[in-house]
Amino acid sequence: MSVSLLRLFARFPAPGRLAGLAIALLVLLTGCSLPQVSVEERLFLNLAVDFLGAYELPQQTIEGVPLGGLSGLTYDRERDRFYAISDDRSDRGAARFYTLLLTVKQDQPPSATADTAPAAPIKIDRVTVEKPTLLLAEDGVPYPSSTIDAEGIALSPRQTVFISSEGVPVDGILPFISEFNLATGQWTSSLPIPEQYVPRIVDNQPQGVQNNLGFEGLTLGGSSTSGGYREPFRIFVSAESALTQDLNPATPNQVVPIRLLHYLVSEGLPLLLSEHLYFPDPTPQGTGYAGLTEILAVDQGGHFLSLERSFDPLSGVSVRLFQMAMGGATDISSVVSLKGDLSAIQPIRKKLVLDLKDLGIRLDNLEGMTLGPQLPDGTQSLVLVSDDNFNPAQVTQFLLFRLR
Repeated sequence: MSVSLLRLFARFPAPGRLAGLAIALLVLLTGCSLPQVSVEERLFLNLAVDFLGAYELPQQTIEGVPLGGLSGLTYDRERDRFYAISDDRSDRGAARFYTLLLTVKQDQPPSATADTAPAAPIKIDRVTVEKPTLLLAEDGVPYPSSTIDAEGIALSPRQTVFISSEGVPVDGILPFISEFNLATGQWTSSLPIPEQYVPRIVDNQPQGVQNNLGFEGLTLGGSSTSGGYREPFRIFVSAESALTQDLNPATPNQVVPIRLLHYLVSEGLPLLLSEHLYFPDPTPQGTGYAGLTEILAVDQGGHFLSLERSFDPLSGVSVRLFQMAMGGATDISSVVSLKGDLSAIQPIRKKLVLDLKDLGIRLDNLEGMTLGPQLPDGTQSLVLVSDDNFNPAQVTQFLLFRLR
């Protein structure tokens, strides 16, 4: 407070000095130039990513089963291992996830001195597949063929993984989100699925997840997967595209409304807390809207990354990485259908972080994403993986980024 304002404050009698102090503070504040902060700056983290390199996993067979279909990825910081779910529908062998060791390397230029050396490049040196773990259903046996289409995986702090099955109604595969023992693969519990996601006919109209467009993104937030058993924590699950009853056949080019579920998991029964609306961007070809293939919690404050992917026979795969903010998003859990006017609903806000076409590399079918280990320079890594669809023309591609 300035000397002149102190003198002004001293002139007030003792009973009135509180009011005098208020006046002095008002004068002081109105004389200051306060920084202007935009809504975007308040909502989003100041995030950026640096691309460090790509790695192609050689085609191989593990215990007699072709390796492939890696559609979800999660990282175990305590063991320094990744777990990747395969979306094999059990027709090549039982449904399973793989334990992977990803080795990151930093090469120092041999001729450079400590004072003049540029930042040495960091890259993935190799990815080693250590073992598969079969998923065992409630009855303790592997899932029969064409009963599961696993797409997402998230490590929990109680030595389990949550796995989402997408749902393929035409093949009788129902969507689910279940918890499995990390060591044995045995089913331990399931999250309640809202009725509107279950494929069925209501009033002569189909509803539920579309074929191959159900539960795709899966992430855990609100706790830590290190430091022992901690509860409660939160699970976030997103569909790849709209539910059947949310689409309007009369306007096939409408913006696709995607639903995202928010669960609380604790010692008691899991609880569905809320549901929110997410709008994907149009495809680069302008022929529709991209699919939401993955979501990832990056902090405990409601900030996430989302991965949107589309495919065009001529231009190939297009992938964009967004930051999304849940704060202020409307709870739509009581909204039966998202047809019509949605102006009263506040969707999840999002902001483009990176269009992967700018990397200048050939992209494959990227579907999995996780925060990985600390890099040799002390920064945080971000790892993406592609689903090769068990197609010899495609590859299992790992992309390594620095998250800033």
